[in-house]
Amino acid sequence: MATEIYMPKNGMDMTEGTIVRWLKNEGDPVAKGEAVMEIETDKITMEAESPAEGILLKKLFEDGAVVPVLQTVAYVGQAGEAVPGPAQAAPASASAPVAASSDGLQGDEYHVAVVGGGPAGYVAAIRAAQLGGKVILFEKDVVGGTCLNRGCIPTKTYLKTAEYIHHIKDAAQRGIVVDPLVSVNMSQVVSCKDKVVKTLTDGVAALLKSNGVTTVKGTAKLSGGHTLECGGREYRARKIILCGGSKAIRIPIPGIDHSAVLTSDDILSMTEVPKRLGIIGGGVIGCELASAFSAFGSQVTVVEAMDRVVSMFDRDVSAEIDKGLRKNGVTVMCGRKVERIDDRNGAPVIVTDGGSVECDKVLLSIGRAADLECLGAMSGQIRTERGKIVVDDTMKTSVEDIYACGDVNGRVMLAHAAFKMGEIAAENCMTGENHKCDLRFVPSCLYTGPEASCVGLTEEKARELHPEGIRVGIFRMSANGRSLASGEKAGFVKVIADSRYGQILGAHMVGGAASEMIAEPTALMAMEVTVNEVADQIIHAHPSYSEAFMEACADALGRCIHLPPKKR
Repeated sequence: MATEIYMPKNGMDMTEGTIVRWLKNEGDPVAKGEAVMEIETDKITMEAESPAEGILLKKLFEDGAVVPVLQTVAYVGQAGEAVPGPAQAAPASASAPVAASSDGLQGDEYHVAVVGGGPAGYVAAIRAAQLGGKVILFEKDVVGGTCLNRGCIPTKTYLKTAEYIHHIKDAAQRGIVVDPLVSVNMSQVVSCKDKVVKTLTDGVAALLKSNGVTTVKGTAKLSGGHTLECGGREYRARKIILCGGSKAIRIPIPGIDHSAVLTSDDILSMTEVPKRLGIIGGGVIGCELASAFSAFGSQVTVVEAMDRVVSMFDRDVSAEIDKGLRKNGVTVMCGRKVERIDDRNGAPVIVTDGGSVECDKVLLSIGRAADLECLGAMSGQIRTERGKIVVDDTMKTSVEDIYACGDVNGRVMLAHAAFKMGEIAAENCMTGENHKCDLRFVPSCLYTGPEASCVGLTEEKARELHPEGIRVGIFRMSANGRSLASGEKAGFVKVIADSRYGQILGAHMVGGAASEMIAEPTALMAMEVTVNEVADQIIHAHPSYSEAFMEACADALGRCIHLPPKKR
């Protein structure tokens, strides 16, 4: 008897799913557990698997159909097996939720219009809709912004691939015999990255839809205090939130338009590993992609104008990252100013004030600048400074009823900060309140090998702001049991506290799971917990990476158990 394939129920609140597309056609062989269709729920896009092996005998629904959970959508079995007749068509999907009240809206007017579907924009749109608003969002490309499409997520996918490569090469130390000659199929690396990105961007699109947000694809610009123009049509809203994001900076030097000079957008779609990769800029993106492409097999050289890589981090962190890059085969050149890019037989040559670097490809990674295209006709009326929209702590601009969140205001150009800005702006738009966005304790992370993270003041800045004195506690990950067991000896946790009360002023981490561990000091700093309270009252699991934070707090007090006594 043929086996039924059902619309799965993935979550307690799921009542129906949309068949985005079939991955198999009728008559195709299907293995048990093999994906046969891609489905979309209100929260995410995923694949549904066949419960049995055989032939896909019959599909009861076409692409785009909305099907209740647990209803039969197809049959799989042996060739020639009879299957029941077609199912009744699924009822049409419910219309998107409508705002709780029109609240006197005029015609096509919206409560909130959001320009940009990146982290700040889509969060703002969803939060405004949750509060009963009639919301419209404009996005010129794909929702998710730079973070999901060309930044955070793609680079982390590459870095995970690089981590696998390092694990394979180190496997012999753990008694696992494998071929140490690892090869990389860059096309498959890109395909894996694209699949992850699509899953997340489809999920964001589904969330917007399920919350009743109207989405318009196109470039929207302000045409007035309450109006936007997009695609030749004017839209009106009571409140407008600008979340236009940022764009890569290009330095005005000779040769910058060489065909082999790439932005991070370009390099993430490259299907061949360059033999020699030069990276201009030793910031977060530059160092992360240096780590990835070095693992993929490129000879990587990082050229940085500052005296150290990731100069926004604590000096001890920068030194540890520099050491990690060099250990993994990356050449690091700091204090070098790039003067031009020459062409040598079709290949680019980075010329600096201290020598030159021959390359096959050059990655330009010197930062990003706010994209102010969204200002449109209001560009002369909304206050900007140094190419960024000026906002107050409630995210309001200088023009009434217009807000700006995320990279366009330049306050903290990180996706997680943008999430909070968008949420605060939406709440203020819908409630009339003036909630403030507290950006004092925003963690930063670097996903190189090893990882790094920080929150609060660097040691250098803390000494400047606290001349009365500070306490510094350091615990190296080489003394952490979990790190040793995992083969991750590099790194440390550094805690900075004021000398009088023990208030935590900053935390800096390098090592395995550094990006996960930083959440604890971030929360404790926001709650004004002291190093004394961490050392005395909070028990950390053993063995765990996070023990290192507790040990560092104890070291700041001069009583770390798992370190030799400090010399007096």
